[in-house]
Parts: sequence; C-alpha cells; structure tokens
Amino acid sequence: MSSTTSKTDPAWNYFEADPNDRNTTTCKFCRKVTKGGIFRAKQHLVGGFRNTKACPKCPPSVKEEIGEYMQKKKNNRDERNIASLDDDIQFGEGYDDDDDEPLPQSRKRPNVSTGSGSGTGSIGSVKGPTQKGPLDVFLKDPEVNVLKSKGKGKQTRLGEHDFAKKELRARVCRSFARWMYDAGIPFNAVTYDSFKVFIEAVGQYGPGVKPPSYHEVRVPLLKQEVEATREMMKDHEEAWAKYGCSILSDGWKDKRERTLINFLVNSPKGSMFLESVDGSSYSKTGEKMFQLLSKCVEKIGVRNVVQVVTDSASNNVLAGRFLEAKYPTLFWTPCAAHCLDLMLEDIFKLPNMKKTFERAVMVNSYIYTRSGLVNMLRRFTDKKELLRPAKTRFATAFITLGRMHSLKSNLRRMFTSEEWMTSKWVKEAGAKKVVEVILMPSFWNNVVFALKVAGPLVRVLRLVDGEKKPAMGYIYEAMDRAKEAIANSFNGDEKKYAPIFQIIDNRWDVQLHRPLHAAGWYLNPEYFYKAEHIDTEIMNGLYECIRKLNPDIKVQDQIDAELSMYNNADGFFGNYMAIRKRAEKSPGTYIYILHYIYNHSR
Repeated sequence: MSSTTSKTDPAWNYFEADPNDRNTTTCKFCRKVTKGGIFRAKQHLVGGFRNTKACPKCPPSVKEEIGEYMQKKKNNRDERNIASLDDDIQFGEGYDDDDDEPLPQSRKRPNVSTGSGSGTGSIGSVKGPTQKGPLDVFLKDPEVNVLKSKGKGKQTRLGEHDFAKKELRARVCRSFARWMYDAGIPFNAVTYDSFKVFIEAVGQYGPGVKPPSYHEVRVPLLKQEVEATREMMKDHEEAWAKYGCSILSDGWKDKRERTLINFLVNSPKGSMFLESVDGSSYSKTGEKMFQLLSKCVEKIGVRNVVQVVTDSASNNVLAGRFLEAKYPTLFWTPCAAHCLDLMLEDIFKLPNMKKTFERAVMVNSYIYTRSGLVNMLRRFTDKKELLRPAKTRFATAFITLGRMHSLKSNLRRMFTSEEWMTSKWVKEAGAKKVVEVILMPSFWNNVVFALKVAGPLVRVLRLVDGEKKPAMGYIYEAMDRAKEAIANSFNGDEKKYAPIFQIIDNRWDVQLHRPLHAAGWYLNPEYFYKAEHIDTEIMNGLYECIRKLNPDIKVQDQIDAELSMYNNADGFFGNYMAIRKRAEKSPGTYIYILHYIYNHSR
C-alpha cells in the first residue's frame, strides 16, 4: 500500500495495520483480524459482502462514511471506464493501444446511444460475453453491490449508464411477464425462492442462453429433480430417527371424483409428502385404514413414530385403537382443526343459531341471484361483498355472519332507501322476507351472540390450522383462553353460555384431551414458567407420555431427572438467553424431547 492511500483512505482511522504484513488489519471496534488489505477491511465495516463478516460493533455513522467513500470510488472507476470506451469509439475501429488496459466485461454498456448533438456518434451494439471456461461453473460474480447511490457528483455519462441498466431490466421483466400471461402461471410464483435462483443462474450465464426443450423438462430434468428430492429426504429421515415424527393422514376428492388418501410425515425438520393412495375401489373401513397406516408406520420405523394424526371419523377412531394396540409406543391423535370444525358445527345446530344462519343464507341467496340487486348492494356497501356461505365449511357460518354484521347499517340503509322502494323487486314475496330479516332486531341480536360464541373458537382454529408455528404446545392454553373470552363477553352470566360450554367440553374431553397435548403445554416454557400451579391433568398426561414412549423403568428415571432441571430452570434452562427467548422461540421441537432422550439413552 502506498503512503498516499494511507493518508487519504478514511478507513485507516478505524483499523490498526500489522507492521510485518501490510495486508493484515485489525478492527478497532470488534478486534477482528482481516486479511486482504484495506479494501477487505472496508467491506468488514460496511457489511453485506460475501468475502468477510460484517462488524457487529461498527457505529452507523462510520458505516455510512465508509460506504459513501466506497461508492464514490466506484463511481469514479465507472466514469473512467466509460470515458475510455468513448475514446475508443472516437479514434475509430482501427485504434489500438497496447498500454491501455482492456475494458472489463462487467463494465461495458449495452446498447447505449448518445444524443445527436454530442458529436460522438452512437453505440450500435456491444459484444456478448467472453468465452466461458471450466471455472465459470464454480465461480460466481464476487462483486455484490449493496450500496445505493446518494446522487452526489453524478456525471451525465454515469446517469445514462444507470438508465440503460434500468431499461434492460424493464425489458427482461416485460418479457417474463408476457410468458407468465401466455402460460397462465399464477402471480405468486415469483415469490418462490427457486424462481430467484433461476433468475440468478440466467444472469450469470449472460446473453445467448438456450432455453430448455420440451423433452428436457419432461424427462432428464424431471429425473434430476426426483433424485435431488430423494437426497433432500435423507435429512428428513435423519430427523425422524433423532427426534421422532408424526404421520398425518388426509382424505379428499379430486376433480374426477376419485377418493384419495394422502400420507405425510412431520418432524422438527418440516412436513414431507410420503405417498398418496387411491381409495376409490374399496370402502374406507377401520380395518382398511389400519392396514394403510400400519404400512406407513412400518415404512418409517416403529421406533421413529411418536403419533399418528387423522380426522375423528368413526373408521379412523377404530383404526387408531388398532394402531395403539399393535404399537404400544405410539399415540393416535385426532386432528385438532377437524375437532374445532365439529365444535362449530354443533354450536350452529342449536335452534336459535341454526335459525339465524338460515336467515343469513336466505338473504345472501336472494341478493346474489339478481344481478341488478347485486349492483345496488355494491353501491351502498362501497363495493364490499357479502360472502356466500358454503355448507361443507363450518367456519363459513361465522365468517358470513361477521361480514353481515359489519355491513348492518349499509344493508338497512339500502332496504329503506328510495331506490329500493321504487325498484322492481320490492313487491316480490321473497323481498318482503329479506326486508323483514334485515329490519328484525332479534336477528341482529342473535348474530352478535353467534359472534361472541364462535369468534374465540375461530381464532383457535386459525392457530391449529396455520403453518406459522407448531400448535401442539399451544392448544391447551388457547382453549382455556377461548372459554375465558366467551365467559367475559357475557359478563360472566353462566346461563347465556352454559350450552356452548357443554358442546365444547364434550368435544374436548372425548377428542382433544390427549396426553401429547398436555405434555406439549408442559414443555412450552412460555406458559410453564408463568403458571402459578400445574393442573393434575397436565401432569397425568406428561407421565402417560413418559410411560408409553419409554417403557424401560431406568430410562423413565433418567427422563425424570432431566425434567427436574427443566422444572427448576437449572443448567441451560436458567441461562439468561434461554429465559429471554421463552416467549419468542417456538417450542415445536419440545414435544419430541422425550423421544430424543429415549433414543440417546439406550
């Protein structure tokens, strides 16, 4: 390094140079030793580069100062490169100077033309990428620019250069979007990580890339992806053996009315599709479901399976009993989302709830079978729609009543307006019934009652049916809070919500009250360490899991000793970071802790 560089580069104010090695520097903030001179040291301060780790203690003011200095040097370098390109054009095609360094390929401006009055002519075309060699397969472009130009000292030529890049990107985006529209590809496809990798790969290849043929994507590339998927499955299989897993079963019908049964495997590594069985040719009896599930258990390994999850249909209940009898170390657990759906279905079977929902369906059906009335509705509701109910989705009743309640004033205003009074529908018998319902105070009172009752349960349903975090450790607490919210909404008047609690308890005690759910709550530090006392059913469920997953008495005693550390927050559980992360870190893997201890104690 030269003395001039040492004096002018502001980065030397924040680094110490090794007197024996000029390329070795030490950061004054974090004391990290960096190889590669002052340029690599500046990347360390600014952060965002692949070549070095960002300084965690660098002040924002210093980061901004060094970033602006690096950007200024880059702008000057680009300006010199562009000026060299202009000189090359001005001297003509025969100009050749051996002492002049050739313009780097990444700095060439594609299809940039100057104004007619500039006197420099125009750039008709720029040469394509250089010949690619074997190293291009392994090397990526190391220059990753994460700094944004502040617009200071920006020259006209550089502005044209940036404009060309923007125009080229716009051209790429338009071409890709046109292909999406032609092929009918959903818009959310651009949010996939694989799409970003694809764009990056095309960009690294450069101009002239040949697209894959129909045969390539249909045969060889598909086979390669199958092999890659099999390799990815190995990581899941290792997680199954280490932590245990859950087998999930889901039945559905496709567009051809075929009855299909999907089998998936879930573990802390994630969910993975296992296989799909066409059940159209036979009846889904308890014995048949037991055979299919037993086959999956044997395929994965009995020792690796913690639980089998299905819906609570009678044939699956019978199959679950057979499984627990054949494999004493696994649990059968009904699907929590399906159980909550059945709770909502039972609630809307109550006479007043059923009547209210039927009236809401009648209002929806009358309006949406008349296009002119739909247009009138949109004018009065500011283009907001009334959701159409679906009989097969129990939560839809709650959603429909909720939307109607939010548009209550708009609906009343529409059916009492002069436009309605002078319309052609006002004398219809169905219209009179609709107006009667909309203006009926008891109807809206029942709607409010339904929302107070079903609202908390729908929130629990969204929790267990979502994919943000594993719900096993939250179900107990969520149900308790849902019942508490229902009671508070009626100011503790038990007469109003007693039938609802009866329905909830019937489903909870028979289906959702499972040992694994109790163990999940116990192993969730967010709730465990805040509880004043632990319910007996929680402890019973925990020890039932220990007994069933680990029949060896010595192993049970070892687990009990490990749990005492968890109870008293000793060791790692008492660490400051562990305490701080109790409510932030998902306890999704905690439910497999018993299985993990069991496997590593043998």
